Amino acid sequence: MPKRIFILNGHPAETSLNRTLAETYAAAAQAAGHDVRLTHLRDMAFDSDYGFNGYTYSKPLEPDLETLLGDIEWAQHVVITTPMWWGGLPAKLKGMFDRAFLPGRSYDTRNLKITGMPRPMLQGRSARLVITSDTPRWFLSLIYRSAMIRQLRDHILKFVGITPTRVSFFAGASHPKAGRTDTWIATARQLGTAGA
Repeated sequence: MPKRIFILNGHPAETSLNRTLAETYAAAAQAAGHDVRLTHLRDMAFDSDYGFNGYTYSKPLEPDLETLLGDIEWAQHVVITTPMWWGGLPAKLKGMFDRAFLPGRSYDTRNLKITGMPRPMLQGRSARLVITSDTPRWFLSLIYRSAMIRQLRDHILKFVGITPTRVSFFAGASHPKAGRTDTWIATARQLGTAGA
């Protein structure tokens, strides 16, 4: 069945492997009959600094953040491509989440779950994370306990109700072995065709 798929290239540079992977996924998904929207973080204009203590006051969302939320609300499946920098998200991508995922729109602090945690408001959507890194996957798991993956999958997406989230992790991205980039692009193409 065709899906409504929103793809966010979370790399802040104009050109990157992440952009190539996002555009490859998008093209394959469209060719397979999925309804696709693609956004590049690089093209979004917003202040990434939340700048307030708590949620009594918050900055009005810039048009690009409103569009982002509208695209996520429209989607059945959300795909995020991002590099891992210093063990975490690029600053602009983290700032995007800080600014866009707010109570009353992404999670409900007035209608708590039995655990006392806020109730998610973006349920009914699955996700795919496509992460590029220089850190080997085994090292990320064993030494860093997959901290960035857990942050994105559990602390951000699952918190607002976007689950299940599957992960594609491509390591050695700065200096890939011969043919490795082609393999990653082929994987992105397969995922896009399947809407996975």
